[in-house]
Amino acid sequence: MKATPSDQLLVLDLVALDRALERAEAARSHPPQAARVKELVALRNEQGRALVEKTNLRDDVRVELKRVESDIEVARARQQRDRDRLGTTAIARDARALETEIASLAARIDKLETRELELMEDLQVAEADLADQQRQLEETTDEGRRLSAEGKTAVESAATEVASLSSDRAEITAKIPEALLTDYQRIAKRTAGAGLLHRGTCGGCTMTLSPNDLAQIARTADDEIVHCPECSCILVRTAESGL
Repeated sequence: MKATPSDQLLVLDLVALDRALERAEAARSHPPQAARVKELVALRNEQGRALVEKTNLRDDVRVELKRVESDIEVARARQQRDRDRLGTTAIARDARALETEIASLAARIDKLETRELELMEDLQVAEADLADQQRQLEETTDEGRRLSAEGKTAVESAATEVASLSSDRAEITAKIPEALLTDYQRIAKRTAGAGLLHRGTCGGCTMTLSPNDLAQIARTADDEIVHCPECSCILVRTAESGL
């Protein structure tokens, strides 16, 4: 196959464009923020479940505290009624019964008040834990929103680059002879496609060619297509090829 040296150099431009296109396509399909956003989604779900649990725990403490406070009010009201009755009764047996009940209510109130203090402390801890969990969830949400926005911008930028590179590629491929382009595209499916032969080294596979291979290439006409004996890519020769 024959192609002018200038056409062969165009293939190197095509290689550079194809590599840039691969990077741009990868950036469009897999923006750098995507992995972290995926982690944050899982973390946010976990934090959301923890928030529900902590909210339920706080609510349970509130309900228990309200019940204890109600029991204290009932016991105090009954204790006051007994005291009022004690002040008006003239029957010794009734007085002793009232005094016993007043003492029993005092013990119950003391026990309930102790429990009330415990629950108030539990409520403070539960509310602090809930607030901390809410803060963590908000931080995760904010980071996720920020990275999602950055990822969207990155995808849009990569898409613009893909469009620009595709346009440049179309211009270059239009200048390359069809046979040479077909040969390059066939080889590019499994190797670099083409590479510059620089000081005896293939730019496609970075292998240094043997003296015999280089001697054979040196005897080949400039407009004859040469392939790397190691990777089969098109070897583009210049004055710095070491021939």
